[in-house]
Amino acid sequence: MRRIVRRVLATIGRGRVTSSRDDGPAQLVQAKLGPLEVRDNTPRLAEFGFTSRPPPGADAVLVFIGGDRSNGVIIATGDQGSRPRNLEVGETKIYDLFGRFIHFTKDGGIVIEAHGSPVTVNNATTVTIAASEKVRMETPLLEVTGDITAGGDITDKKRSMDADRAIFNAHTNGSGTTTPTPTQ
Repeated sequence: MRRIVRRVLATIGRGRVTSSRDDGPAQLVQAKLGPLEVRDNTPRLAEFGFTSRPPPGADAVLVFIGGDRSNGVIIATGDQGSRPRNLEVGETKIYDLFGRFIHFTKDGGIVIEAHGSPVTVNNATTVTIAASEKVRMETPLLEVTGDITAGGDITDKKRSMDADRAIFNAHTNGSGTTTPTPTQ
């Protein structure tokens, strides 16, 4: 009976990540469970579609199949130092160790914090932004490498392109007479 109790008690462990490898089909982690117990090359499971690599010192929860401490798997990790705090009930935040995150807020907003890093969308055939009110870009320079097509008028600090077109169409040749409207 004592042996069974010992195996049951040995089925779950908590420790700290000391190192990891992420070059194979499963991420392998070394975890220290106590002063005398270190588990090398323990596979780490994560939810499908999500992956991360916990930093050294991160907390780890290990499950040992049948209480066999040589047959473990890491089912959860967390880093107390970088974990976002003060989320509202129902909020979700995807974050990393470097201050970048995507925050799904309680009021329905989505905040992306790039923390001074570039944001890239690769290999998209079309990127559509369907905003019900407007799209606002706060940037010192907007660079477009291809053609621009507008379904409405374009306005700068002076006036709209439609107003410029009206001025151009009514221009004079310098002698006070209006020149004929240019042809295509």
